Amino acid sequence: MTSEQPVHPEARIGHVHLKVSDLDRSIAFYRDALGFEVQQKYGTQAAFLSAGGYHHHIGLNTWESRGGKAAPFGSPGLYHVAFLYPNRLELARALRRALRHGVELHGASDHGVSEAIYFADPDGNGIEIYRDRDRSAWPRDSNGTLQMVTDALDLDALLSELEVEEGITRAGA
Repeated sequence: MTSEQPVHPEARIGHVHLKVSDLDRSIAFYRDALGFEVQQKYGTQAAFLSAGGYHHHIGLNTWESRGGKAAPFGSPGLYHVAFLYPNRLELARALRRALRHGVELHGASDHGVSEAIYFADPDGNGIEIYRDRDRSAWPRDSNGTLQMVTDALDLDALLSELEVEEGITRAGA
């Protein structure tokens, strides 16, 4: 038994760096379908993208993977990277943007603690876009133990958040 302290509660995953087969195609996907901004291109082999001008949330490179194939199903590796949105409205915006860019959804779940939408990038890397519910609303049993679930997420109801927001904007104009 160790006496080590657990990781500090403010520790976060700062960025993900993905091996891709076609840099320009991947830049276009993360920039156009997801809305991340290119911060720097590192020659013809790497790029760094972010939200809000951060140095990078996503690194893309072809150093070992240019022209390569996606790992076969069932192989070890990254299951998915998850991008956390600040609220339900911003998640709805992200979903609408992805759909407008032809992203094929692989699933959408209400986990009790969060609402999540799943798809893949052009190289088959799994992606989750999600928003967390307030911690006070997380489902717990009578002992206080977290009880996450996997229920269907109503995408039409999620997208209706945009209609409400856009209706308010139009009415106030």
